[in-house]
Amino acid sequence: MGRILAHLKAKGRLIEPRRAQGTRSRRRPRFYATRKPWHYLARNPGDLVEVDTKDLRPLPGIHLKQFTARDVISRWDVVAVRNRATSCAASTFLDEMQARMPFPIQAIQVDGGSEFKALFETECQKRHIRLFELPPRSPKLNAHVERAHRSHAEEFHEVYEVPWTVTALTPALKEWERIYNTVRPHQSRGYRTPLEFVNDWRKTHGRRQVSPTY
Repeated sequence: MGRILAHLKAKGRLIEPRRAQGTRSRRRPRFYATRKPWHYLARNPGDLVEVDTKDLRPLPGIHLKQFTARDVISRWDVVAVRNRATSCAASTFLDEMQARMPFPIQAIQVDGGSEFKALFETECQKRHIRLFELPPRSPKLNAHVERAHRSHAEEFHEVYEVPWTVTALTPALKEWERIYNTVRPHQSRGYRTPLEFVNDWRKTHGRRQVSPTY
């Protein structure tokens, strides 16, 4: 087929239509977020925290947004639910991340969603937190937080009977977050909880031990 098409083009019997100019919109450059450099490697808790949102549609007419953050080294998670995924909601989630993660956040990795632009991007810049944006259509590069979505869906949303409102879900989800970080062992962390992993890391590096902030 390729040879036939090439022959027809060479004979002038097949003329391809001209491509329209300027039909594809260009991505506006980010004022602070960048691509993660290939040499940037997370070695310590807080070096890289992946953040993403997930649709919650359990029943007809109910549509909520879950914000999930996962530290790629310790597997420490912070989870919250909002009515909408806006940059304002993302910036308040950033407050919760910093308050509930027992280590400084050095860098955050997000996709190109609008909730991670504007105010959220400004707040990351003000707080001197590096912000890395994924290339388009590459959720596999945020694999840790994608796995976190699955864990929270299977172990919380499909198990606990909680009214599907932000008011009811917020305290229940925070309690589940406490269990996830301080009680539930993680196979990938040598069957330690994230809290145990962080304290073992601090002991190795001569840092002060931490207690859960719940």
